[in-house]
Amino acid sequence: MPTLTTQLEAVNSMLGHIGESPVTSISSPSTLPVSASTALTILDEISREVQSDGWHFNTENDVTLTPDSGNSNKIVLSTDVIEADVLDHSSDIVTRGLTLYDRKNNTTAFTANIKVTLTRLLDWDSLPEPARRYITLRAARVLQGRIVGSRELEALIARDEYMAKSRLESFDSKTSDRTIFDNVDTAHRIGINRNYSIS
Repeated sequence: MPTLTTQLEAVNSMLGHIGESPVTSISSPSTLPVSASTALTILDEISREVQSDGWHFNTENDVTLTPDSGNSNKIVLSTDVIEADVLDHSSDIVTRGLTLYDRKNNTTAFTANIKVTLTRLLDWDSLPEPARRYITLRAARVLQGRIVGSRELEALIARDEYMAKSRLESFDSKTSDRTIFDNVDTAHRIGINRNYSIS
């Protein structure tokens, strides 16, 4: 059975792309060589960036959030939430920091539960392998650009990166079991949920 790429392996893969020696541990970032410390920082940066796109593996649908009566009826999101999309489209609720804000009523106080779709920032060990591979290669390209700056090397990494992104998109599509009917625009165009009135 194949094993998942560890964060240490990802950092060493990035270092290999720029001709740097691998490290044996990343548990103490302050003691790492500059190149390895930079690689780890970029890996975290790219992981956050990629996950911000919202994939099936880090998205939770139809989540009910409850106002906190002990905190002025605010709805405060957990620190791993990247995005909270309110399902009630008649409202105008946005996130400000980690707190929901009602723009229509200019308040952070809520009197009822709010249903949302959440996009979460997962730690490395919670990511599926296709995401790990894509993040590693994208981070390697960024690291190379910042430290080496070789266009030829960037092109070589980019080729693998594009293939990894394609595999991630395919994985996401297969695991989410989406159909064309999951897209609101498509549903409207082909006539689903049209309101017909009989006169």
